[in-house]
This record gives sequence, C-alpha cells and structure tokens, in this order.
Amino acid sequence: MDKIENLAAYIDHTLLDVSAGESEIEQLCRDAVEFGFASVCVHPCHIVHASELLFSEETMVCSVIGFPCGASMSEVKMLEAMRAVDKGAQELDMVVNIGALKAGDRKTFLNDVFMTVEGAGHVPVKAIIETGLLNDDQKKLACELAVTAGASFVKTCTGFGPGCANVDDIRLMRSIVGNAAGVKASGGIKTYEQACELVAAGATRLGTSSSVSIVRR
Repeated sequence: MDKIENLAAYIDHTLLDVSAGESEIEQLCRDAVEFGFASVCVHPCHIVHASELLFSEETMVCSVIGFPCGASMSEVKMLEAMRAVDKGAQELDMVVNIGALKAGDRKTFLNDVFMTVEGAGHVPVKAIIETGLLNDDQKKLACELAVTAGASFVKTCTGFGPGCANVDDIRLMRSIVGNAAGVKASGGIKTYEQACELVAAGATRLGTSSSVSIVRR
C-alpha cells in the first residue's frame, strides 16, 4: 500500500449525528483546522455556526441535501440547496432519487439532480448514489446521469444505508466519470490503510467521522 501525501486534504470531516449540538460542532471545526481537512460536513441547521467558526479558514463548510433517503421532492431539494448556500455552505452532498433510478425513470432522476445543481448555483454538488442499494449496471447509470445533470462529484454512500465504501466501487465509478467529476468515498472508512487504498483506487475525497484517528494512525 502506498502512503498518500497530505491525506487530510482529501477528507470531509463529518458529523451527521442528529443529536449533535453546538459544542460538538465547535470541536469538529477545531479538529478540521488543526489537521487541515478539506471540509466539515454537517446538517443544514449547523451551517451558520460552522461558517462563523471557519470564517477566514481554508476548511470549507459542506452540508447535505435530501438526506439521508433522497426521496424529497425535487423542488424541495432545490430550495434546500439554495438556502444552504445562502447560509454559507460551500459544498453540498445530495442524495439522489434512488427509487427513480431503480425503476428506470431516467427523466425523474436527471431532473432531481439538475434541480439541486441549479439551486446550488456556483457551489459544487456531490451526488450520493447509495451504492449498497444498486447493482453494477445501476451504479454505472447513476454516475453517468449525475454527471450529465451537472454534479461535480459522485459519492458512494450516506452511511445511513446498506453498504460501505470499497475499492471495487471506487474503481467502477472512476471508470465511468473519468476526469469529468470527482469521486467521493464515504461509508465505513475507519483506518488509514483503508483511506489510502480508496484514494489509490480513484477517490478524490473521503467522507468519514473517523478523520482524526485516521490521520493520527
């Protein structure tokens, strides 16, 4: 296994526990600055607080849209994206309409991602395809459609569903998007070795709540 230089810069330091309060968000942001993580990923209700804490810092504020099931109405996702950006989010991780994808309804799937991207404006959107619910053909189609609809990244999992990030899925997703989009591995990333393997397989971002223990190894 090759070591990854500056692994922290790949990491979205994540806290999506619904019971998290201000003190936990403050610790999350302190950790992110100390270790140089790419972003903190928080629920929309914490965007303002995190943005204030990270003002003038390089670490970005990322938030989630349609999380964790992706079954919100597309216009609601669009509005949620707009408001998240207004509040200070610099990246957005949205859950795609998985039911539409599995039913073969490409139009609904495309529109769902497109409307979120429109709502986000200049802010990058990462499309979470929830790989644990899909076969390989569906994963390929999800990646193709998400990039067509304007997503800047495709992402493996929410961490709230079945499945987790693995090397095979990252390689598959990278083979589909090529250089047109980033690939984010998320779900069950716990160790330094695992993180390095995922980056070597093609991940350009890692989402994990084990960030500190990973970089300290």
